Amino acid sequence: MPDASAPAMIEAIGLSKFYGHFAAVRDVTFTIARGEVVAFLGPNGAGKSTTMKLLTGYLAPSTGRAKIAGHDMAEDRLAGSTKLGYLPENGPLYPDMTPLSLLNFFAEARGMAPAFAQERIEAVVELCALQAVIRKPISKLSKGYRQRVGMAQALLHEPDVLILDEPTAGLDPNQIREVRSTLRRLGREKTILLSTHILQEVEAVASRALFIHEGRLVFDGPVSELKMGGQTLDANYERLTAGRATPV
Repeated sequence: MPDASAPAMIEAIGLSKFYGHFAAVRDVTFTIARGEVVAFLGPNGAGKSTTMKLLTGYLAPSTGRAKIAGHDMAEDRLAGSTKLGYLPENGPLYPDMTPLSLLNFFAEARGMAPAFAQERIEAVVELCALQAVIRKPISKLSKGYRQRVGMAQALLHEPDVLILDEPTAGLDPNQIREVRSTLRRLGREKTILLSTHILQEVEAVASRALFIHEGRLVFDGPVSELKMGGQTLDANYERLTAGRATPV
């Protein structure tokens, strides 16, 4: 776990999102400090993606606040977005573009100086191992390579915070290993929140886990705590997501 004095980089403060009488997320509160890699777990429909969209400012909360690197994402989203890299599940890419033209497009959209943009494009192409496909149309790329292109654009502006929604969904075992290796490297210097329902992902890359069930946070603690007393992650997943949600 990071030093207790490390600054808060991701903050959910009483976040709720209502659609009529339905609560997609209800009163979710947690803080992630600089240098933490945190797995966000829960069944399909539990509220993971909604919470991430609230944190990134993509959705406005019904109540509560979301902060990235100290910036309130409802009041100061542009400043917060300079610190944030976001990879949504099945994130939209432009199929007629190549990875190179896409990265150039995002660099220009972010107002990056040409020399710095070139430097960063070269860096993320190497980090995400895109050299072999850099000039191929995205429509022709495998799911694994498209996921890497999405990761590259999220990293392009050198953000301090990464929020990744199901970054290994739909990948084959070799591709999953490559993405996990990339996440471990990034975790040495970035703050990362990654949503997943793959329990092996938790042990592979994260030091801390958050569980959400029926829109409520039901666990927040070290991954090691989930295996105390000989319990398995699978058993604790079942325990935490069975029955009605009881907030932590």
